[in-house]
Amino acid sequence: MKKTKRRRRRNRRAVLARRMAVGGMAVLLAGLCLCLYLLVSKGNPSEEGIEYLEKGQYEEAVSQFEEAVKEEVNVGDAYRGIGIARWELEDYEGAKDAFQKALEQESESPFTGTIYNFLGNCELKTGNPQSAQNYFQLGIGLKGNSAELDQEMKYNLIVALEQSGDWENAKAKVTEYAAEYLDDANVLKEQQFLQTR
Repeated sequence: MKKTKRRRRRNRRAVLARRMAVGGMAVLLAGLCLCLYLLVSKGNPSEEGIEYLEKGQYEEAVSQFEEAVKEEVNVGDAYRGIGIARWELEDYEGAKDAFQKALEQESESPFTGTIYNFLGNCELKTGNPQSAQNYFQLGIGLKGNSAELDQEMKYNLIVALEQSGDWENAKAKVTEYAAEYLDDANVLKEQQFLQTR
């Protein structure tokens, strides 16, 4: 009878030890999973930057995109995000610098036309209409551009020609534009304006 009690006690201890070992492993595994989840769900700074852009929190967006550049996460997208945020903050020099870096990272991106449009507009805002013309001309007709983007850049090119005082080329471009975009009400104003030049 004593042997049976000892065996039962040993069996209980063995079962208890196995349960503790299995339980300990489960706790360890759960802890590792939690750590992995926390590491993975830390967040992508570019995605967080986009969220800040959408909320109109541009300074925070710049910080997140700069973090993405440091971490080398979607660097081209991050520079594009910095450019957009700086544009919204009316920091046109900072926007221009960021957009140029975005182009260096992804010259074949479907967003290249949009970047050239932003660069041209930054140049217009900073008083460099000749440089703006160059960016608009580089951007017009690129693969991946929407029809609306090409139309906008063609119109912006006319504005850049006007700002640089190149009236003859502005008149020629506005005539081309009017023939291509019959439904654009702004073109009539531009044509009337250019007739006075």
